[in-house]
Amino acid sequence: MADKMYCPRCGTVAKEKSVTRGSFLIEVFLWLLLIVPGILYSLWRLSSRQRVCPTCGAPNMIPLDSPLARQAGAKPVG
Repeated sequence: MADKMYCPRCGTVAKEKSVTRGSFLIEVFLWLLLIVPGILYSLWRLSSRQRVCPTCGAPNMIPLDSPLARQAGAKPVG
């Protein structure tokens, strides 16, 4: 994972966090029903994983050295 990134939506400078879409409880329920729906749902959840801003949840964080981040004056904290 890259160092800190800049979120153009909220202005946060932080490391991205990984988020998996869907619900773990639904996944367990589908596995208990039948194996095929459980497998399909698990594969969908794994393939829809994305990195997002830890503050606002936006999926469009950019590197600090990009022109947009520099223009906004983004500086790493800490």
